[in-house]
This record gives sequence, structure tokens and C-alpha cells, in this order.
Amino acid sequence: MTDTTGKINLLGLTLQEMEKFFESIGEKRFRAGQVMKWIHHYGVDNFEAMTNVGKALREKLERRAEIRGPEVVSEDISSDGTRKWVVRVASGSCVETVYIPQGKRGTLCVSSQAGCALDCSFCSTGKQGFNSNLTAAEVIGQVWIANKSFGSVPATVDRAITNVVMMGMGEPLLNFDNVIAAMHLMMDDFGYGISKRRVTLSTSGVVPMIDELAKHIDVSLALSLHAPNDALRNQLVPINKKYPLKMLLESCRNYMSALGEKRVLTIEYTLLKDVNDKPEHAVEMIELLKDTPCKINLIPFNPFPHSGYERPSNNAIRRFQDLLHHAGFNVTVRTTRGEDIDAACGQLVGQVMDRTRRSERYIAVRELSAETEGAQVAAART
Repeated sequence: MTDTTGKINLLGLTLQEMEKFFESIGEKRFRAGQVMKWIHHYGVDNFEAMTNVGKALREKLERRAEIRGPEVVSEDISSDGTRKWVVRVASGSCVETVYIPQGKRGTLCVSSQAGCALDCSFCSTGKQGFNSNLTAAEVIGQVWIANKSFGSVPATVDRAITNVVMMGMGEPLLNFDNVIAAMHLMMDDFGYGISKRRVTLSTSGVVPMIDELAKHIDVSLALSLHAPNDALRNQLVPINKKYPLKMLLESCRNYMSALGEKRVLTIEYTLLKDVNDKPEHAVEMIELLKDTPCKINLIPFNPFPHSGYERPSNNAIRRFQDLLHHAGFNVTVRTTRGEDIDAACGQLVGQVMDRTRRSERYIAVRELSAETEGAQVAAART
């Protein structure tokens, strides 16, 4: 991606793209891996800090390229350890990234779009409408920012971020090329080296792009189901009117089969009081998924203003889970995390504008500490 200054942003380039870039400026291909390590392993955004790169090449890179992540507007930490970053992207919009710690696992929930065009009725992100697709640099930049925040530079075996899920704001498959590039960087050893089983793409059901997915990548797949029949799903997830359940599940099964391994589809199902949480819905779901190897995550609805929905009772949740479990499904109920900072599933974008207005002080403090932080990183490498 080239900005208005004519410089290309190296942050979002895959290994193959980086190799082509170096060839285009008359340099050897091996420089690609060298520079990618500095960017993704060390979190460096300054060519001068790349001590194993010759001075002439550093000067050439300074003229032709840059390493630029999204602007951090704010960072909030929940009482349960969940973190949320609000970052501003090139379009001027803000998106949110959430980190959820659980035992030895640290899951980063990454956004792919500013807003969302799919308008799922129970999701606060969809209520703001669609603004823009994120670039590959803006998608992977969220991982880059979080990784640096935890001090995981240089990269170590015991990393804070062990899993990445494309479950933040937006529909990943409607920003296909940029999301694919970013996920390749997540898994590349010159990037973040995360296992393909620990990188998950979640979709509401864009069937043509699910069909295309296996040609490009073999990450885990999650389906935002939320209803066991077409009539109800048409109301909750409007894209179902275009790609109904039979077509959607066939596409998902084909993707999992194309991986050639014993991989299962993850089913995400948000439980809404008196809407989709009744025993008859569980029975329909059992029938619907009987031929689909899957595991099921039940997500109690996380309220947001004017949604019109409520969280089911604990008894209703347990009853729904038990019915699925007794039918032989692997079923978990997702624990609500980060609710006090509006970071729970379905809540993203809740207080973005309020936090944007508070951002100037945060940015000023960050700029004052930048010089000290840079010195600390340099010292750690010597």
C-alpha cells in the first residue's frame, strides 16, 4: 500500500510481497525476511534501528518506504484482565481490538472493517453501518500494537498472544484480500508464527467467499449461526436471505473437507431471551447440524443500548446447553469478558466516540514517553 507521500507501507506486506518489493528496488530477496523480523518480531518502525541492514539500504528504505500502524486512540483494561484498544485507521474511523486472557491462552480479537454492512440485529457494530475496509497493514497492525503493548519483543516462546480470531468489527470475507494477507502474516515464521489451528476466521455466511477461501489459506473457520432455521435467521442475520442455511452449511463442510485434516467447524450461537433460546430451537439445531462435524460456542447476549434484546436466564442457557450436549455435541458457554469496558462479544464500538474525545491527552503522554521507550528497545537488543 502506497500513501500520499509515495512511500509503501511495509507493515502489511506478506513475505512474497516483501520479496517483490526488494527486487523492485534492486535488492536481494533475502532482505525481505530480514526486515520482516525487525517489524514483526521486534516491533520496530524505524529503519535506522535495523542494525544488520547496511546504511545505504537503510537510507534507500527511508526514501521509499515506511512502517506505519494504526493510531492508538485509547487502551482500556478490564477488571478481569481483558484489554481493548481503540485505533484510528486511514479513513478517519475508529475500530476496536480486544485481548482476552484465559490461563495460558491469550486470544486477540481483530477487526477487519470500520463498521459492518450486514446489520445483524443483535450486534452493536452493525448499527453504525459500514464505513470502510481496513488495509492489510491496518489488520495486522492490530496484532503489532498488541504484541508491543505486552512487551513481547523480541518474540519469545511464551507469547502473550497465542490465538487470533477475526471476530472483531466487520465481516472478514467482505474484505477478502486484505484479511488473507494479514492472516498469512500471523502464521508466517517471519511474522508471528501462530499455528493455523490458532488463527480463526469468523463469518456470518458469505458463501461465495467461503468457497474461495480454501484456495488461499487453511485457517480455522467459525460460523456465526445464531438461528436454527431460515425464517428466524433471516430476521437476525439478514445475509441469510441471500445465502440460506442449506447452502451455507454445505459451503462450510466443503471448506473443512478441503483442509484434508480432522478439523471441525466452530458454531457461534448468541442466545437471545425468548427469541432463539427455547428447547424447540435446540431440537432444530440438533437436526440442522447432525451431518456437520462441529463444536458449538453458546454466547449469552451482551446488552447494549436500544438493542431490544435481553440475556437469557442461567437456567435457560443451561437447559439449551444440556439438550445439545445430550445429543452428542461438544458445547461450551462463552464466559462474558470485558463487559465493564464494552469489550464483550457484540458490544464493539459502544463508546468509541466518547473515548475519541479523550484521546488527545493519551496521545500527548505517549509522545512524551516515545523517546524513552525507543532507548529501552535498543538496549534490549544489545
